[in-house]
Formats: sequence, structure tokens, C-alpha cells
Amino acid sequence: MHMADGLVSPAVGGVMWAASLASVGVAAKKIEGTEGSQKKLPLMAVAGAFVFASQMINFTIPGTGSSGHICGGILLASLLGSFPAFLTVAAVLVIQCLFFADGGLLALGANIFNMGLIPCLVVFPFLVKPLLKKNLSKVNIMVASILGCVVGLQLGAFCVVLQTLISGITELPFGTFVGLMQPIHLAIGAVEGILTALVLVFVHSARPEIVSDAILGNESSVNAGAENKKSYKKVLIGLGIATLVIGIGLSLLASSYPDGLEWSMEKTYGTAELERAGTVYDTASSVQEKLSFLPDYDFAKGEGTGTSFSGFVGSVMTAVLAFVIGAGIVAVKKRRKASE
Repeated sequence: MHMADGLVSPAVGGVMWAASLASVGVAAKKIEGTEGSQKKLPLMAVAGAFVFASQMINFTIPGTGSSGHICGGILLASLLGSFPAFLTVAAVLVIQCLFFADGGLLALGANIFNMGLIPCLVVFPFLVKPLLKKNLSKVNIMVASILGCVVGLQLGAFCVVLQTLISGITELPFGTFVGLMQPIHLAIGAVEGILTALVLVFVHSARPEIVSDAILGNESSVNAGAENKKSYKKVLIGLGIATLVIGIGLSLLASSYPDGLEWSMEKTYGTAELERAGTVYDTASSVQEKLSFLPDYDFAKGEGTGTSFSGFVGSVMTAVLAFVIGAGIVAVKKRRKASE
């Protein structure tokens, strides 16, 4: 569901950039500069890398000729809490945009809003948390995960349609476009919900305090004894190994079908690429071309030979950026508290 620059006007792209930057600022202020927050930084890094790698795997939606990939917002929010999760999704999308040319630079604000803010700051706190507060059983985790991912993707897909409408993209008439976007992302959301539930069940089995911490907003998971700390390492190792397996190996098996957004565009207009001329578009494209050393997750003219390398490098870059963002915020907050 990564929007390209051709889907937004400069005005809409600018507004979404402003909205996403403001949301990042709010999220940064909400993260506490405590020792508990600091101890969560490795999980923030590894979980971010896991989502990056997982997004490289497009799974086929049977009978449609389309594919989809997870967005990861509900998963990250269920592990980290709303605000750290939102910053982690933003880190994933920035790395994808700047260095892999996945999603447009002008549209980056819209992508952060649709794929990060909506699931992490809207769907998770108002739908998923209330459901999981009642009961953290496997069945309830499955139900909450599926509902959260489906609702998150439905809202995100609808925002994509609204953003193209407000941008005056006449090639994608509202009625036809929304009629294709919503059903296909319903199917994608259901699959993401199942995958999210499987990961959360694994984490909850190894270290239940991690999930309960994100749901209840306490720091029990990071202030536990030595036995629980060992389980915490198990979660990090498990997610780390899964990230490498997915990014380096399973990414080679990704579906070749267009994703839900591209499929909807092709069905509506006949092509998944809309070209736009103008200084803003040319500048954004030029910046991406200079920074993207692995465009479309491959070497230049690599014909797929760079996929595994992209999965590894992108996962490492995401982990580093997520850790640096979290560590920087926590360090600043701790210094401020110490000086008060």
C-alpha cells in the first residue's frame, strides 16, 4: 500500500508530510525517559527489522491476481505500545523510501499516516487494547489481531482513495477505485491478522509481560527477574533469526502479482504507474534516484539477484535507525529529568 508520488498532488503531499511530522513529534514527547524504556530499545530495533523483512514478502490473494504484504502497525503496537510502534513504522517507511525507492518521497507523509498513524495511534488504542485488556488468551489474541489488522487496512486503504480524490487524480475515479481497494485490502488484512496473531502468541508464550506491558502500559516486562530476562533474550533471538530467514531466504519467494494498490489501479485505469510532471515531482524523483542504491530491492539491472542482500541490509538499517531514534529520545528525556 505504498503510495507513489504520482498519486498525490504537491499540496496534499505537503499537508500529509506536516501531519506525519507533527505526529512524530507528539509520539516522541509521549515516550518516557525511564530505564524501562531504555531496556525496550533492543526489542524496538529487532521488531522494526522483522517488519521490514516481512514487508518484502508479498503473498498471493487466491483468485484475484493480486498480492499483499503486512503493514506491521498492529504487531509493533502490541509489542512496544502505540507511540514507540508508530516511530518504528516511520523508520521502516523512511528506509524503504530513501534507499529502496519503495513509495514516493512526496508521498512519504501520506504513507506514514496511512500505514503507521492509523494502526498504531487509532486502531490499536481504541480497538485492539480494549479487546486484549479483557483476556490475553490465544483465542482473544487471534480475534483482536484479525480485527485490528482488517480495520487498520480498511481505514488506510480508504485514506489512499481520499488522498487521490483530493489530489484531483481523475484517472482513478472515486467510486470505481474505492470499490476495488476496500475488498482486496479486506483479504490482505485478514491474512496479516493471522500472521500477527502467530507472532504475538509466540512472544506471549515466551515472555507474556511484553504483550501485557504494551496493553496495560506498565513496565513489568523490563523490570522482572533473571528468569524473565532470559525469556526476553529468547524473544529477541527468535525474532532476529526470523528476520534473517525472511529477509535473506523467504523474500525470494515473494509473489510476482501486483499488490492491492497496484492491482486496484490497473483494474481502474489500466496501469499501476501514473506519471506527473512538475518541479516538485522532478525534485523528489531526483533525490530518490541519488539515494536509492537498491531500487525495488535489487541491484541495478540485477534481475532479482539483489533481493537477499536487500533484505539483509534493509533489516540492519531499519534496526539501527529504530534503535537510534528510541535511544535519542530516551536520552534527551533522562537528561531533562536529571536537570529538573
